[in-house]
Amino acid sequence: MTYQYSYETTLGSVTFVEEDGALLAISTHRSWDGIEQETPLIKEAYRQLNEYLQGNRKTFHLSLRMKGTDFQVTVWKALCDIPYGETRSYKQIAEAIGNPKAVRAIRMANNRNPLLVVVPCHRVIGANGKLVGYAAGIEKKEFLLKLEKSLLY
Repeated sequence: MTYQYSYETTLGSVTFVEEDGALLAISTHRSWDGIEQETPLIKEAYRQLNEYLQGNRKTFHLSLRMKGTDFQVTVWKALCDIPYGETRSYKQIAEAIGNPKAVRAIRMANNRNPLLVVVPCHRVIGANGKLVGYAAGIEKKEFLLKLEKSLLY
């Protein structure tokens, strides 16, 4: 069974999607098929996201279901290894998964990450240090990176 529920956050309206007891998506713009219902897992995911956005949480403890191709899931898992407050380039992610020529494919997988913030695709930047591409918008990516940097010290 798939459930979804939306909340207002400092990122705007965010929809949480649960499928069979695991979080499937956190999104600012996607529409999902599912029963509109707040579940305990969705409520907990919202609570943890709010704590993160308020600067009171650096890691998430949620049951996740990463639905994608094997390559996408490999990339998304590598993103979870980027420490809070740090960034990596697409090339560094490609090298981390043992496929150094897959930079373009890494960008596409990053763009399709369904688990906003929890799978921290906002921590991936261009090789030149510029903020490039973010499904929720560059302004939200910049906000998240500034938030994390400000809380490191």
